[in-house]
Amino acid sequence: MPDITQSPWQTAALLIARLVFAAMFLMGVVFKFMDMGATAGYIAAAGFPFPLFLAWCAAILETLLVIAFLTGALLTPAALVAAVYVTFLGFAFHGPSHWASNQAEFGAFMSHFPFAAGLLFAAVHGPGRTLALNLGWPGKA
Repeated sequence: MPDITQSPWQTAALLIARLVFAAMFLMGVVFKFMDMGATAGYIAAAGFPFPLFLAWCAAILETLLVIAFLTGALLTPAALVAAVYVTFLGFAFHGPSHWASNQAEFGAFMSHFPFAAGLLFAAVHGPGRTLALNLGWPGKA
């Protein structure tokens, strides 16, 4: 359970973290909406069926995550979903099968884990008490 008191630097850190998470997912959403066909092509190249449907699902999910991080509403479950999603993306699009042909894929794969760790940290600590709707699981403020 988070401490009831929160220093100004803790408040600032939580707000900045939420803005960073929102910005990361917003960039993904913007790129998807700019060219949904290219996103579908990328998904198809990874071997997934129904790539256009999955591209739209990803865009909708990422839009909902942006809203959750900006508002703080349902932040704990959103951050948990986001951590699973980011880990899945790492394996699906940059996993071991990609490393043999391109060593840079290993770096892309590894970059997903600190992101997922930050999302798990956010899930534990919640949105904070400032500029947050504080909707969500009991005990998360």
